[in-house]
Amino acid sequence: MAVPTTTLNDGNEIPVLAFGTGSKFKGKDVTDVVEQALEAGFSHIDSAAIYANEQYVGAAIHESGLARQDIWITTKYDGGDPLDAVHTSLRKLGVRYLDLYLIHSPFLIGNGDIESLWDNMIKIRGAGLTRSIGVSNFTIGWLQRIVKTGKVVPAVNQIHLHPYNYASWKDVLEFCAKHDIVTEAYGCLAPITTYPDGPLDPVLAAIAHRIGGSPAQVIFKWAHAKGFVVVTTTARRTHLDDYLRVIHLRVSLPRSPFISVSADVVTPDRFFFVADLTPEEVATIDKAGAQGPPVPAQSTILSCPKQLHAYLRIALGIFVILFAIVLCRRLVSLALSCMH
Repeated sequence: MAVPTTTLNDGNEIPVLAFGTGSKFKGKDVTDVVEQALEAGFSHIDSAAIYANEQYVGAAIHESGLARQDIWITTKYDGGDPLDAVHTSLRKLGVRYLDLYLIHSPFLIGNGDIESLWDNMIKIRGAGLTRSIGVSNFTIGWLQRIVKTGKVVPAVNQIHLHPYNYASWKDVLEFCAKHDIVTEAYGCLAPITTYPDGPLDPVLAAIAHRIGGSPAQVIFKWAHAKGFVVVTTTARRTHLDDYLRVIHLRVSLPRSPFISVSADVVTPDRFFFVADLTPEEVATIDKAGAQGPPVPAQSTILSCPKQLHAYLRIALGIFVILFAIVLCRRLVSLALSCMH
């Protein structure tokens, strides 16, 4: 089940679904989870020097037995001399070239001189150490500075993007579209994993029911409808399979001599269609996402029995102390009066 690709502005074809090795995997041995992702069918592995696990990604790629040209490898610059940094990443990954090398964040540019750093990225590509170059977590000001150099335009800008924060990235997304910069979205599943029970939940559930998929698949469909490359991660094989099924998810109708349609697949008794979202469904997700994530319920004493008991114990202790002070004063006063 091959993952489809999209064309970058330099002509290279990037798989539209990537397995990420950051997040909870930072600094950990990811050999097994990357091997699992490759076995499941992922062909795009997203890493970074700052994740401190490139050597494990390299081990998994080597153990997979897959040909180098069958795997798209992305990693990211995290500071220091750019040429030294890319060679270090190549050595840890155990490959001679990268498919995509990104500047991980503008805040990793020590002196803020993005123009000089970008010149070095261009040289790295020219030396054949990477096929494509791009950026990550860049806002519009940084992107404008690169484009104004009049040299190579970044092929990719990878950002934290999901339906709840989509509107806040509008200027960046429009700028990227204007300059043919592909947006890679990580953290797409935040409405499910980080912000459950929000205004998106019923929308995702309704669309998932229509296409016969899951809410996670609906979010990926939304992202792909926007033209985004999705970077996702999980340690569970069942989730990997669920994510990959989004590529070829289909709905079906009973075949009838009274129905004439153009289907992707036709069997003796059914028509099958790729389950893409309608423009109306994409717009509905945008609208629900624009409402923002759910606001966490304010914790109150009455809503938390353990907290209530703690406050009662404190109050009782204070009461006992005050009572003891008052009693002592009365006793002292009584003793003094008796002495007179």
